[in-house]
Order: sequence, then structure tokens, then C-alpha cells
Amino acid sequence: MRAMKKGLMSIVGVALLGTQLVACGNTNTANSANEPSNNTDKSEPAATETAAKPAEITWWNFPSFQALDGEVGKYEKEIIAAFNEKNPEIKVNLEMITFEGGPEKLNVAIASNTAPDVIYDAPGRIIDWGKKDLLAPLNDMVTDEVKNDISEAFWKQSSVGDETFMYPINTAPFMMAVNKTVFEKIGALDLLPLDKEDRTWTFEEYKKALEAVKEKAPDVIPTGFFAKSQAGDQGTRAYLANLGVSRFLNEDNSAVAINTDNAAKALDWIVQATKDKLSVSGAASLAAADVNDLFLQGKLAFTLNYSAVLKAQNVSKKMVEFEDVLLPFPTLDGSEPKLEPYLGGMAVFNNGDEAKITASKKLIDFIANDPVWGKKNLIQTGGLSVRNSITGLYDDAEYKYAEYARKFTTDAPTIADGYADIRTFWFPELQRALTGGATGKEALDSFAAKANEAITKAKAAMK
Repeated sequence: MRAMKKGLMSIVGVALLGTQLVACGNTNTANSANEPSNNTDKSEPAATETAAKPAEITWWNFPSFQALDGEVGKYEKEIIAAFNEKNPEIKVNLEMITFEGGPEKLNVAIASNTAPDVIYDAPGRIIDWGKKDLLAPLNDMVTDEVKNDISEAFWKQSSVGDETFMYPINTAPFMMAVNKTVFEKIGALDLLPLDKEDRTWTFEEYKKALEAVKEKAPDVIPTGFFAKSQAGDQGTRAYLANLGVSRFLNEDNSAVAINTDNAAKALDWIVQATKDKLSVSGAASLAAADVNDLFLQGKLAFTLNYSAVLKAQNVSKKMVEFEDVLLPFPTLDGSEPKLEPYLGGMAVFNNGDEAKITASKKLIDFIANDPVWGKKNLIQTGGLSVRNSITGLYDDAEYKYAEYARKFTTDAPTIADGYADIRTFWFPELQRALTGGATGKEALDSFAAKANEAITKAKAAMK
């Protein structure tokens, strides 16, 4: 156990002093969760071996599942009802939170010792909580069969050292998206790489597509960029990294790698593209959601922060009818892109009550692995399974491409020591470049200096 292990209240004190937490198959459920297990097979998760005890838990959920009948939280209530058919002794209190206000609400709850018992989120926040000893390890839920069916890259994103803090469930590579209908209307569909199986393309090909939109569809903004808040930062860093044929962090996450000359030129181009009206104006004060909203209104030809999950979630949010198609980020030289993975999973806050922790693990196991609801839940997220053995969930060309594009998946920087601080330095430097306060190289070098210091401090604190 790490030297800095502390009780929850100690961490609360640290959080109050200014820690910035804000960001953004089948295991064997045949062993009925409400029956004591006599199974001596050590591949069985311990969570299902524990005798059923009455418990009341609270599940806070971002809208990770698509709303049912337009009602946010209705699908989650159906999950709970189905869970209670097998686990009537566990009462689950659901509270839906938003991506906009949820992170701050979680901060306040943690600081006031009222954190929920269960949450469905992503590594960016979960691993930070894990490093601060706010979560209960989930190692006893990970059978050998599950362990071997999920790639090591996903386990790295779900763990701190040898302790698993996030039970990974769904994934999809983060990509760009294009309004294909716009290109059909202007007779420029041939400028998109849709006739290639891998859909890879170069910066020059991308730029020609932007120029065609500017010339032939003056009411449509060719592409977007944003730098207002931390949400969606994976889109901007992947865009820059691929245009510059670089990485955000180096391979062992010990230092920033994106402050290369090529990435700096890419950032300078983004600034110039804004002036040339190839990219949305006012990017320094736009958030990822603002840019995606423009895309969903049909006012933007390309958007930077998209995935199969977001594509599914956005169906009901489109203000006009158009066909949105997934694309990889263009690279300077046409080489294979590097796509950060979206990874969703569940975590359990260690609120000091073993009965609640055990009950929370049963809920997670049901959501992820129930023979009926496991697959149903995956489809409701719009994501792909993290399990290598579960494929072909969707009969849709874009989902088939999303599964194909998993070959381009790279490791995400979310597991880097100090990541919660690293991401706070990213957008302010992009804003400096976008507003003319720094060149691309100056901004990226400044980011690198601050981020590297945060990594060093975080590593020292872990010893």
C-alpha cells in the first residue's frame, strides 16, 4: 500500500485546500448474487461469494446510458428493477448528474464526506480518486477469465499499481466526425477518405476538404476547435498530436512529448485557420459542448470530439437531419493515426461500510456481466465492449468502422502521475496561442514545463 494512504477525511481536507479533481462475457453471475456461494473455484469473483446482507447504496450516474423515451434516468431505473429481482435485499438510490455540473457536485460530496457509493465514469477522475485512496479496490471482482479477455492497456487505465479501481465496461476510440450530407450537397464527397477501409488521410487532404466547404457552403463553418474548459480535452490533444505526428506524453508517461516543432506548426496552423475562417472563430472561449452543438445544428462540417458512443447519444440532439460519419484524425504525412480510447467503467467509493461496498460490487457485476442485461447495457451506452470476446453488437457501418479503428488505439495519458494537474495547464496555453499571446512553440513549451513539474511532484508524493 502506498505510503500516502490516508483516511477519507484526510483526503477531504486536502481537497478543501484546493486539490483540483475536476475533469471532465460474463463473469459468473450464474452463481446467484443473493445466495451464499459454496464454490471453491478461485476464478470466481469474491463479490458474488459473500452472503447476501441488506444494504442501501447510492448510485450517481452521468448520462452514460442513452435516455429511454426521452427521460434521463429511466433506463437506469429499469436496470435497478432488474437487479432487485435477483438482489431484493439491496436498495439502490439513483441520482442522475450532468457532465457540466456533475464533476463539481462530486467534489463537494467528497469534501463533505457524502460521496456516493457507486459511480459510472472514466479513468480521468476515477484513477485520481484511486490515487487519493478514496475508492475501494475491485481486485476481487476480476476473475482470470475477465483479466485475460481485456487488453492490458485498459487494465492500466483502470488501475493504480496492482489495485484495480475501475471495472472497465465500454469503450470506443475518440475520433473526428464529418457532416457527410454537406459534402454530398456541394459535390465534394470525393474529398473525404470514405472509399478507404481505414479512412486514413493526410493534413493536405483535410485542408482541401475544409477549403471546399468554405467556398461552396458559406453558411457552414468548415471545422472547430475549443479551449474554454477541461471537458473534451482529449479531442484537442489528439487533433494536435496527429497533425504533428507526435504524442501527448511519452510512452512511459514520465514527460510531455507534444512540444515538437511539427506539433507547434500544427497549433500555429489552427490559429491561422481561425483567421482564415476555415475553423470556428472565438475558439478560446468555446467549450467542447459548444462545438459539438454547432455540429448537431448542421452549422459545422467537422467536429473534433466524437466517438461511436457520442454518435449514439447525439441522435436525439440533432437540430437538423444529416448523416454524421466517423473519421480518424488526419496526420501530417498520412501515417496511421493514434486514437485515444474512451473508456467507461464503474467504481466504488470507500465510505467505510463493508456491506455497502459488497452491495456496490454486486450492482457493478450485474450491470457489466448479467447474461441478459450485460449486452443490453452495452448497447444502451452506444459503446463497444472492452471484452475482446464480445464483438458484433451492432449492425451498422459506423460501428463496424469504430471496431476496425480500435487498431489505431493508443494509450491515454489519464493514468499519468499528476494527470489531474497536467490537464489544468493545457487549455490556458492553447488560449494564449489562440489569442495571439504566444506562438505555438512557446505555448507548448510552457505547457510542457508546467506539466513536467506536476508529474515530478506527483511521483515524489507517491513515494
